[in-house]
Amino acid sequence: MLLLSAFVVALAGLSSAKPLSSKRWNDVSLKHRWVEIPRGWEFHSTPPEDHLLEMRIGLKQDRLEELISSLYEVSDPAHEKYGQHLSKEEVDALVAPHPDSIEAVEAWLEHHGINPADAHFRSAGGEWITIHVSVAQAERMLDTKYGVYYHAASGSSVVRTMGYSLPTELHSHIDVITPTTYFGTFHSMRSTSFIQPRPNSLVDDSASFAAEISPLAVPASCGTTVTPACLRALYNTTSYVPKATATNKLGIAGYLQEFANDADLQTFFRTFRTDAVGATFTHVQVNGGQNTQSDPGVEANLDIQYTEGISFPTPNVYYSTGGSPPFLKDTFTTTNTNEPYLDWLNFILNQTTIPQTFTTSYGDDEQTVPQDYAISVCNLFAQLGARGSSIMFSSGDEGVGGGDCLTNDGTNRKIFQPAFPASCPFVTTVGGTTRVNPEVAVSFSGGGFSRYFAQPSYQTASVAPFLTALGTKFAGLFNASGRAYPDVAAAGNGFQVVIGGRTSSVGGTSASSPTVAGVISLLNDFRISEGKAPLGFLNPLIYSTAKSGFTDILSGSNPGCGQAGFTAAAGWDPVTGLGTPDFLRLQALVA
Repeated sequence: MLLLSAFVVALAGLSSAKPLSSKRWNDVSLKHRWVEIPRGWEFHSTPPEDHLLEMRIGLKQDRLEELISSLYEVSDPAHEKYGQHLSKEEVDALVAPHPDSIEAVEAWLEHHGINPADAHFRSAGGEWITIHVSVAQAERMLDTKYGVYYHAASGSSVVRTMGYSLPTELHSHIDVITPTTYFGTFHSMRSTSFIQPRPNSLVDDSASFAAEISPLAVPASCGTTVTPACLRALYNTTSYVPKATATNKLGIAGYLQEFANDADLQTFFRTFRTDAVGATFTHVQVNGGQNTQSDPGVEANLDIQYTEGISFPTPNVYYSTGGSPPFLKDTFTTTNTNEPYLDWLNFILNQTTIPQTFTTSYGDDEQTVPQDYAISVCNLFAQLGARGSSIMFSSGDEGVGGGDCLTNDGTNRKIFQPAFPASCPFVTTVGGTTRVNPEVAVSFSGGGFSRYFAQPSYQTASVAPFLTALGTKFAGLFNASGRAYPDVAAAGNGFQVVIGGRTSSVGGTSASSPTVAGVISLLNDFRISEGKAPLGFLNPLIYSTAKSGFTDILSGSNPGCGQAGFTAAAGWDPVTGLGTPDFLRLQALVA
């Protein structure tokens, strides 16, 4: 942790009372502002001036370009540094802010009567500082006005601002400040799963569906009634037995007060994977996250039952990320920002040892996330990848976009709506399929092109043929030069999930992401057991030497925004990416 010397602190304290110092901090310019209140939200009231906020300040990382360069080096199978992942200490050193940034930010805090040494939290690299400030103080610091905004669909309220400014000098030192213009919360962000009508074939929960299925003859029933046996056969993992269980781990990031239920997992094992009965997983509670076993979550149970169902006996870790207390109009106490990605990422990156594989099944429309916030979060995923973790995200369940698909920049244009964090170039995004023999794209599979992130070089050669074949179709509705997603796909329809002791059918790319994560975790197990490094950030590998390890999906589309959407085709496409994983082929390719 970098701090100013006592001399500099004292000097800053003296100068804060001088007109020169005031001029330094009074020259402000806009950092970010919404043209209109984000859709779904409405202004409710003015918060009390003494309502406390947990303000996070994201400082610019002095050697970020070097971190990204290192990420690509250790993730590119053609590079001599492939697999030489960075340690926590090496990553922390690369993301540390420049001393000038620390001096400027700490001097600014002192100007507002805040002692930097009293910061509530500092990340290990020093690039994130958390302080507690009142609404009145935050308004003075950011030259803004806060309001209480209400989200009717989720029933949640937040204290946010429509825009904020910073002293001009600080724009070169600060990436983002929260809570400000990001309105996403635990309740308003979307889980990418949903309950489906129950297949007629499942008439008795006590019936056993645990029998192994030959990969040479995956029954048609697996196209509508998906079990671990179906997936293990479909993606060729049935014969693989994990060996590196003392080292290899699989992590699931949970939000929305979703709790993975221990009893339901055992019922699931007794029904669908009898050799795993008795196996457990680790509960980790982050930032007030809970573990309410009396309230099993559809999303949480789906995730843990299928990561375990594929990766057993690999140790699984479920992270319950909370935000407490919620904002109530008649209760004004210290409130968390309710910005889940930051809470979870800062926690994970502060750990010395982390799982080699992660899956997450939540997201927002990209345009609802301020770009500076999205970039800051995406760069945190780059840190995870540099440390050797493979990160899967579901691509979303609204095809090329849900709702009216109108822009929120005041022009009200209808365009395709990419999802975030699915659009981050440092994660592996997973679309959905359905049926078997062959698999086809499922209609809700999220996919498209980012408007925030440029198309990374690792995928250009794979994406170009699709764009060439598409021609002028959908011209103006998407950004052809943006990061293209999904990267891969897996089944996402008819998953049999035990919830409260009963089996329900669940669909969504929330099912696809943990499925791919389970397969990748087995590949990591194989490499670790062979004395090799885990795969880490997957995309440079899967778009190059491992491309042939995926089964191309050739039909189906992802309609949305009142349009037919993109169509699956030979090679990469923005519905199913490169296709679905074949473990045995991939195992040979990563050996």
